[in-house]
Amino acid sequence: GNTSEDYLRILQNVPTKRAAAYMRVSNPVNSSKLSLVEKGVCEDIQCKSEELVITEQGLYLIYCHLNFHFPSCSNSPTDLKIELLVNDKVDRQTLSTWCASETCREKTLKTLFQIHLTYLNVKDRISVTLNHPKFLNEISLPNENVLGVLRYSDKM
Repeated sequence: GNTSEDYLRILQNVPTKRAAAYMRVSNPVNSSKLSLVEKGVCEDIQCKSEELVITEQGLYLIYCHLNFHFPSCSNSPTDLKIELLVNDKVDRQTLSTWCASETCREKTLKTLFQIHLTYLNVKDRISVTLNHPKFLNEISLPNENVLGVLRYSDKM
């Protein structure tokens, strides 16, 4: 099935502590911070154009699922870096190297998944940045690029 729809169905049936968000992300206009598309779930979290704002403190699971498309590879590797930001500061990052000459094909599709469990306070802002947003696959998998936040507990 469609992975994005599966995650959405699971999220809607998980007994959370009320706060949850599940938003599609897309390429930014003039920055490396990804934009949030107004399609998804947003309950007891403020969903803005580039960030999610926490309205209740607690322990949160943050996850980001992104698909990349390299239309053509060169012999030099490309480092992709995903950063989960809390209040515009890096809280978790993933660095992955793609398109090294030994793994290069004419076209390459890759997926990165990042997960982070952290305590968040009221008004904390969550966003995602990419160092190479041009490689985000919005053509064949636009609904599969998501940022999710799920409140587990109000205690640490």
